[in-house]
Parts: sequence; C-alpha cells; structure tokens
Amino acid sequence: MIYSSTYLNNTDTTTRTLLSAHSAVGQITLPGSKSLSIRALLLASLSEGNTTLTHVLDSDDTQIMIAALRQLGVKITAIEVDSYYVIGGGFKHSTADIFVGNSGLSIRTLTAALAASEGTFRLHGVARMHERPIADLVNSLAALDTRIRYEKTLGYPPLLIETHQSNQLNKVVNKANNEANKSSEVNLNRTNYTKHIKTINVKGSASSQYLTGLLQIAPLLSVKHQQDITIVVDGELISKPYVDMTVQLMSQFNVNVVRDDTQYQQFTVLKNSRYHSPNIVQVEGDASSASYFLAAGALGCDSLTVHGVGLNSLQGDIHFATFLSTIGIKIDWDIHSITVHGRANKLLPAFSQDFNHIPDAAMTAAIVALFTDGPCVLNNIGSWRVKETDRLAAMATELRKIGAIVEEGLEYLVITPPIKFITASIHTYDDHRMAMCFSLLCFAGIPITIEDPNCVNKTFPTFFKVLESISTHK
Repeated sequence: MIYSSTYLNNTDTTTRTLLSAHSAVGQITLPGSKSLSIRALLLASLSEGNTTLTHVLDSDDTQIMIAALRQLGVKITAIEVDSYYVIGGGFKHSTADIFVGNSGLSIRTLTAALAASEGTFRLHGVARMHERPIADLVNSLAALDTRIRYEKTLGYPPLLIETHQSNQLNKVVNKANNEANKSSEVNLNRTNYTKHIKTINVKGSASSQYLTGLLQIAPLLSVKHQQDITIVVDGELISKPYVDMTVQLMSQFNVNVVRDDTQYQQFTVLKNSRYHSPNIVQVEGDASSASYFLAAGALGCDSLTVHGVGLNSLQGDIHFATFLSTIGIKIDWDIHSITVHGRANKLLPAFSQDFNHIPDAAMTAAIVALFTDGPCVLNNIGSWRVKETDRLAAMATELRKIGAIVEEGLEYLVITPPIKFITASIHTYDDHRMAMCFSLLCFAGIPITIEDPNCVNKTFPTFFKVLESISTHK
C-alpha cells in the first residue's frame, strides 16, 4: 500500500492515506494471537514449573500484561521479540498498583486472579477503561474472601482489591472516597462462607471475559477449598468461542473443565486441579487480525493465503472465513492456513446474520457489507458498546461519511451500501479495530485516510506494512 503521513490541525495526531488498491494477493503470516498470548502469560505464571512461550504477540496489550505480572513478582525473561521464559509458582508480591491501559482482557483476568490471591492491589487504566463496566465480574467475586472497592464510579474501574482482611486498603483509598465507596463495597468479611464455596454465578450477557477470568482461577479455588468449583452462567453467554479457547488452553496446562450442558450454562473444575507447565507453548496466529486480510482477499480479484490459523485453530474468529463462504466467497482450508479467492469485482449478496459468536470479526463484516447488492443486517452485536469505544455508534458515524445509509439499533446495524463511495477521513476513536477495518475501503476504488493510525499498536503494530505487502495497484 502506498501511503503518506501528515499532521492534523497542528497536533501530534498523524494520518495515513491509503490509495486505491486493485487487489490483495500473495501470502502473509499472522502475528501471535492477542487473546491467547495474554491468557498463556497468566496461566504460565500460575503454573507449577516453568514455561517457554513462543510466537507471543508483540503489542501494547501484551506488554501491559507482561508488565503487570512482573509487578506481581513473576519473573518473565524475553528470549526473543516474540518469545518469553516464565517462572511459574504464582504471584510473589502482595501489593501492586497496576496500570492496564485499555486492555479489557488484562483487567478482567487480573481482577479475578488478584481476588484469589493474598494482598492489596489497585487496577487502573486510561480514561476509556474507567468507562467500561466491570460490576458483573466484581459481583461474582463476592463469593470469595475478598473486598473490592470502586475507587471513583460505582461499577467501573479503578478497582481496589483487598484479600484476607488486610488493613492496607485504607492506605491507598482517598479519604474523600471512603464514604462514597461504602455503598459500592463488595463482600465485607464473609469469613465462614468461603470455607464452603462451591458455586460462583456470573452474568454472561456483557462479556465472556468475566467467565474466562473465573474459569482461570477455579483451579486455585479448588485447591484452597478442597472441593469442586462450579461456575454457573446467568442468561445467555456471548462470544462462546472465546470461552472454548480458554478451556482448551487450560487443558494444555493440565486442568480440565467439565461443561455440564450444551448451552454453556455450567462449568466445573474438580477438586485439587492444579496448573502444570507443558514446558513449551506456541501461540497460534491472531484470528481476529486474520479477518482483515481474509476480507481484503475477498474484495479483490486474486487469491490470498493467510498462515497461522486454520482447521486446528483454538480461536472462534476463524469463523469469519465461514461467514465469507456463506456469501459466495471461495475458501480453502488447511491445518494451519486459510486461502481466500477474490470476488472478481462482482457485488456480493446481501446478508442478515447473528454475530454474537464473533463480535470482533463482525466489525470486518460491516465493511464487507459495503460491497454487497443490498441492505445487510448485523444482529446481536450489543457488546460493541462496551469495547475500546462505543463501536456501534462509531461504526455508524464513519460508515455514513463514505456514503452508506446506516440504521443503528441498540444491538444491531442495518447497512445499505453507498450508491457511490465518498473519499473521507476516518476518525478511529483510539480503537485499533476501527483503523484496521476502515483501511479495507482502499479496495472500493477510493483513497481513504485513517486518523491516528498508531492506535493499531494495541494489537498489530505492523498492520499497515503487512497490508501494503499484499496490495496491488493498477
């Protein structure tokens, strides 16, 4: 891709203008999965034994998790840019003030892990993180011998976590917040209850990451309380493939999770389940990132092969390729790769689909909708509203800029393709996925400008370089 960089309004925010591209062709190898990298780093830290992690994603979010674990006393040594040696055995420090940026997975899994530990901890992030709800997870953790306070706003980070009736928490809570926090304090000294903890309930409608956090600490609780630990999901669980990924990764670390039904309502970890290092874990390619290149291949006139994910992938977002096949795109599957064949400048058929299972990749589907022959409906994407930005509102706003007609509902979008594409400057809301999705508009035969392109550093720092490598121009 040919691009230029300029400054907007004399600020430090750069833009990147992508010129019209004819097709995407060739082969790429994906960087490591963000979801698996962060999960694997935590499980390696909690395991008995030491673990070498390879093909770990090098991005802002993974570096945030590595820094957090080091603050907690975990020894993590970089072997190469994408490989680390992790000394297991759990957290060694009982106090930490941890910055999580805007990494939702990091704060949710760390909140659960710290609630199952001993000590006093503070978790905080960027301004947007303090607008992302976490009450459902905190309420679930009330079953533990833990006290959690909201430092500012009820139901949202920053969080102050105190375990085992430590008196240290009051030292880090601003006196002015004490009275306000009385109403938001969770689980005050349930001394005897934790001896009989068997079941933890969690709501499944807002984020599957809450369940992931609880599943990952269930082995610790099974040892501590010497009994089976069951987690019950209240309501319908969203993003089920991400939970499957968590369960499969836990099995690599010697912990089996029993799902008691086909509705993803109940999960059990047996008494005395313990994490044991598998010695080496290779992180597979990022399936969410794969969606941009699979879409690029589909929107062009040639064939593109994406290496790093395939038939054996643990990640649910590989089903974006399945979605493409349902609208007439030819897909070839291999064990560790996927090949997509372009539409040859033909309009794709309009679609109406439920994207509850792949909400991140659904953003890429919203761009694909622009290349169809009629209105498209993306259903069950309400979780977009509590991501890095309100993605439903952001997507609707930016799609209208390029000529699409968009109906924004509480949990859906209806997108009518433009009669004619309009060149525009796309605001990205400090959201990596907005930047990567809208970059695909270069295949609409127009130049497109991406504001704040460096926001892709959150998960894919080399995105534009890789996109350039497979793009062709007439």
